[in-house]
Amino acid sequence: MQKKDFTETGVGCIHYGQIYTYYGTYTEKTKTFVSEEFAKKAKKAKKAKYGDLVIATTSENDEDVCKTVAWLGPEEIAISSDACFYMHNMHPKYVAYFFQTEQFKKQKRPLITGTKVRRVNVDNLAKIKLPVPTLTEQQRIVDILDRFDTLCNDISSGLPAEIKMRQQQYEYYRDKLLTFKELKIDNDDNSQCSSLNSPLNKENVVKNNLVDFALRMINLSKHLQNDKKKCIIK
Repeated sequence: MQKKDFTETGVGCIHYGQIYTYYGTYTEKTKTFVSEEFAKKAKKAKKAKYGDLVIATTSENDEDVCKTVAWLGPEEIAISSDACFYMHNMHPKYVAYFFQTEQFKKQKRPLITGTKVRRVNVDNLAKIKLPVPTLTEQQRIVDILDRFDTLCNDISSGLPAEIKMRQQQYEYYRDKLLTFKELKIDNDDNSQCSSLNSPLNKENVVKNNLVDFALRMINLSKHLQNDKKKCIIK
């Protein structure tokens, strides 16, 4: 799929380069389209459905390799080469947020190959382990991170220092909420992680006091938005 294949209307499509230049954590709409005829000729395996995680497997730098966007639109979309998608039974945003964490990046780095063009192939990608708490806890984590994300994006001009602070808090709590105790890399009944091939539903190990403190920081952020005054967090 190349730029010349894009059309103004038709079947939605995501090009791998758009994942790290245009999209955020998730999307319900595509930036570009291809004709229905082109979509039919494209590889059938390259069509993502609601909830699938679209992954850029190629980039010119290590940071952008394996950047993702969760597809939340109602229709199937076409995916370009140098991208793949991950089908799962977890909360789509939870998986997308996990792919942004340092825990994920530590697993990704040893799998990257290539010199000028950096990539992680699908077979190596399947070796990455994901912690999987209950769906209820996944939703709770997503709700908190969504609220932090909204606060970071909604705080307007006049508070540049606060914008930077909120972004740092968001990244800190995202990693803390999605960092679990040492993962056992095995397939027995006590495993507390999942590979990209076999998601498991396990009990939550996130401490309530961390979540409560994160919520307190959200309330403080709302106060900053309303008063437009500078606050010092002690």
